[in-house]
Amino acid sequence: MSSQMYTKIPKRIEIVEVSPRDGLQNEKRQVATADKLSLIERAIDAGARRIEVTSFVNPKAVPQMADADDVCAGLPEREDVTFIGLVMNQRGADRAMATGRIDQLGAVAVATDKFAMANQGQTSDGSVEAAKAIIASAKAAGLTAQTTIAASFGCPFEGEVSEERVVEMARAIAEAEPIEIALADTIGVGNPAHVERLIGRVKEAVGELPVRLHFHNTRGTGLANVWAALGAGATTIDASIGGLGGCPFAPGAAGNVATEDVLYMLDRAGIDAGLSLESIMQTNQWLSGVMGKDLPAMVSKAGGFPQLSEAPQKVTERTST
Repeated sequence: MSSQMYTKIPKRIEIVEVSPRDGLQNEKRQVATADKLSLIERAIDAGARRIEVTSFVNPKAVPQMADADDVCAGLPEREDVTFIGLVMNQRGADRAMATGRIDQLGAVAVATDKFAMANQGQTSDGSVEAAKAIIASAKAAGLTAQTTIAASFGCPFEGEVSEERVVEMARAIAEAEPIEIALADTIGVGNPAHVERLIGRVKEAVGELPVRLHFHNTRGTGLANVWAALGAGATTIDASIGGLGGCPFAPGAAGNVATEDVLYMLDRAGIDAGLSLESIMQTNQWLSGVMGKDLPAMVSKAGGFPQLSEAPQKVTERTST
């Protein structure tokens, strides 16, 4: 990446915390509602101000999200925090709005027919129309809405995804006037060159509408893709505490980019995301206990940048025996 692109990266960005939803949805261990609410509270305490708290989907398909209504009922009263509910169809949107606690609906459109059928039982074009209807219903109810284009960088069933298809979908969704459009690397196949190019094309198609990015670190390119996205003009990135994440309907999809890994990179580059790295790392330790396993995030394993408390002592000459 050129030094010129580095100068385009903003000094402040927004991280949308997705661990309560995308982080947990594919986990086999059932997480108690109280623990999900604690995770949300801990994210807020660390500075998160947009949080994807749950999804309103068929509990038979995604058992981890069966307590969506209970999670919403337990959300704290925070005027400064936007609680996002992911919805796949109008029924899910109606459920989310009925809770009275969701501030923003997150619709999903899928870039390929086969994945769209597996994910939400409709064609790719059908998912675009459903997303537009969800945006309209949210606005009518006085809420905001945004749409994620899943499989923007590759599909587990159809392979390569045409950039033109993603651009066409973004242009169509933009007509419904969401607050933003997100491009999701659902199965972690993206690379920085692809990220930079696609963001540029989508931004050209949707004008001033913000473009958010959602990356999975399945093949180790997640952080590089985040950096490329910021250089290409994105100012909002999804991330998950501990690097948990995956999609029940996308074979091979592994964890999201970890909030603490993204945050460490940004902090060291002088970019403010409004989050406390130390608090996020502490939450990682708590969450690993809840999940009964170590989490993928690297920074929570290695720690932040070394803080020396005193100068190193002079090394004395050693002799062998």
